Amino acid sequence: MMDIKLEIEKAQTVLKEGGNVIKTRDDRELILVDKDGKVQNADSCGWLPDDNGEVNKSVFRKRIEPWLTSLFQSEHLSLLCGSGITNAISFLAGAAGSTTMRATTFTQFKDEIQEAAEASAEASGREKGNIEDQIRTANDLLRGLRILKRDSEAAALESELNMIISEFAMSILKSENRIATAVEDKRENAYSVLVNFLLSFASRTGNRERLNIFTTNYDRLIEAGTELAGVHLMDRFVGTMMPVFRSSRLNLDIHYNPPGIRGEPRYLEGVARLTKLHGSVDWIQNGSEIRRVGLPFGANDIGPYLSAPGLKGSDALKLMIYPNSAKDRETAEYPYVELFRDFAAAICRPNSTLVTYGYGFGDEHINRAIHDMLTIPSTHLVVISYDDPIGRILKFYYESAHYAQMSMLIGKDLGDITNLANDYLPKSAIDRTTIRMAELLQHRMGADSSASATISSVSSAPVTPSSSTSTTPTTPIV
Repeated sequence: MMDIKLEIEKAQTVLKEGGNVIKTRDDRELILVDKDGKVQNADSCGWLPDDNGEVNKSVFRKRIEPWLTSLFQSEHLSLLCGSGITNAISFLAGAAGSTTMRATTFTQFKDEIQEAAEASAEASGREKGNIEDQIRTANDLLRGLRILKRDSEAAALESELNMIISEFAMSILKSENRIATAVEDKRENAYSVLVNFLLSFASRTGNRERLNIFTTNYDRLIEAGTELAGVHLMDRFVGTMMPVFRSSRLNLDIHYNPPGIRGEPRYLEGVARLTKLHGSVDWIQNGSEIRRVGLPFGANDIGPYLSAPGLKGSDALKLMIYPNSAKDRETAEYPYVELFRDFAAAICRPNSTLVTYGYGFGDEHINRAIHDMLTIPSTHLVVISYDDPIGRILKFYYESAHYAQMSMLIGKDLGDITNLANDYLPKSAIDRTTIRMAELLQHRMGADSSASATISSVSSAPVTPSSSTSTTPTTPIV
């Protein structure tokens, strides 16, 4: 029986030294590739090149791209993005960096909040508490002070909590602003990579179920990217001027009527469903409703938009930033409980593929749903990340025990968003054209043995995954 702790340490050492960790197709364990392309556990790798045994981008592409192309044709496809995607685009744009989750400092009940936040983080498997743990603890403490009718202390804590949340919201806007105001050449390149990344997932034929995009980020980078890509997003908000969050999950979709055809509307391509699991910087509690305000991407200040008519004197405490739950609801976790339910319902289905990018597996409420998904044999999880800074990705992999249902792409080469968009993620339009070309050649030159061999190699480019994924690769995505 393997020593899990030792295996995790080996993989983390390779990642820290600039190497990569890969597991695809029929790999039985993680393949460790150092920064020079040498495989550390060659005995477990059955796809090493015959010449020098070194792995480069070309070898990675042949191994990864057909596999992902097949997985992306699953009946249900979901994408979960963490802070890694914002960090990657910020780096490409030459921005200073994205919002960090580092802990802040309270003056009111400083020691009590810090101790409780660290205990909460430890219970969740994290080494140190972050600002979310502190906000959650401060909210609980504020409710307790109000129950005890310690009004003066509650007022002081509420004032400080409002200031801290406001500063956190401003840091989110600053990360957006750095991207929006970056040098034009770098900014346009970053946007181009983001668009190509998102289109690789969203370009599914209309008769397949829509892509489900989930994110734990508070910024609006994904919304900005899909807008540039021309992808239509659907979420739980209804309305135009100031959309309101609806608990009813209606399966709305977008259709169109082809010219000359009546009564047979067709699904519009380029449509995806978006769920922001931790809320957003532009969501606000307005009385008994959750509304989305018209906050521009990269705005300098959120204050003027909170004082708009109809928002009833809202402040930063009303922002729907997890875990800053609405205060006048019987269910303290509203609306997040609805969003987590959407996530579990979307991924815990047969023939479902979930791809995570830049998600560090630091949220137990999300990890539980992924664990449940893997109990269904026909599901598959693809983990893509630039690194594993808190060690939670590798820990999740070894603790899940569903190795055959997991693909891992971690490292500075495999997790780089530019490499992904250009080399590893499927180009759906090209794939469909390739398959059509193969079919045409079969009809024209099927009797020619040499042509047949060529056709066979072309047709087999999208490799069908193992039976554990139960995907349907016969219908190409568009």
